[in-house]
Amino acid sequence: MAQTLEHLSRKNDTLTSIRGIVHTMKTLSAINAAPYEQAAQSIESYHQTILQGLASFVYRTGGVSVLSEALQPNTQLLVVFGSDHGLCGNYNELLANKVVAYSEAVPMAKQHILCIGSRMGNALLEQDLSPDVVLMPPASADGVGRLAGDIVTRIERLGSGQALTNLAVTLVFTQRQEHGYQETVTRNLLPLDKSLLQPEQLWQSRSLPDYTMNSEALLAALIRNHVFASVFRASAEAMVTENATRLSLMQQAEQSVDEQLESVQQELSSVRQDEITNELMDIVIGHFA
Repeated sequence: MAQTLEHLSRKNDTLTSIRGIVHTMKTLSAINAAPYEQAAQSIESYHQTILQGLASFVYRTGGVSVLSEALQPNTQLLVVFGSDHGLCGNYNELLANKVVAYSEAVPMAKQHILCIGSRMGNALLEQDLSPDVVLMPPASADGVGRLAGDIVTRIERLGSGQALTNLAVTLVFTQRQEHGYQETVTRNLLPLDKSLLQPEQLWQSRSLPDYTMNSEALLAALIRNHVFASVFRASAEAMVTENATRLSLMQQAEQSVDEQLESVQQELSSVRQDEITNELMDIVIGHFA
């Protein structure tokens, strides 16, 4: 059924408006991702310094046995970095599925979920998982540090000062892969990975490490900063990936709108030409009648 000129004009205006919105969202996603990516790169350099300090501590004190002989934790904390905004496809649903699979594979007597993002919280509820706390994602790169500090404080509070022996902490987030792909990952944060407790593999300088402050205080500071840097990195990476996902979807949407817009404009041009032709024929026929 042929569409009228008025209907096609309204459709053209609507598609043009939608294209402007999609283009704006695409631009914002590209702009927003850059600061988070810079934050992720910066914390990575800081984290390497912390790991080097931990390696020197273990090398100097021979504290491997103290850390590696920790009891099996009986409490698990899953920190899930999701989204609080839409237009990013099934981003939160994939994370929720990952949480379910991990919980079933690594069961604990007590399980707590710290969720970042209200939409992520809803996705977990749909999987019959109830988050203990739902925090808001950072609104800018400056907020990543505040969020990481808040999460570290909650981890310490839940561990009651014995996080190494009683508490297992796992980060669940989405990270980028090659060729624009992404994947949901789980990263065990506590207890400390045994690879961090092998000084002969980590300490490579010919100078022997040493320190002057209290060993317990130093160890506590190193572990806290290791946890902070890991959480910061996961949060920044999650924000980069979320914006990259939204950017990819907006590019697809823009292409789809452009195709529809081109089709409508061609049809609109054809209808206009037909109306002009009909009006000219009426004039000609009326003149010779």
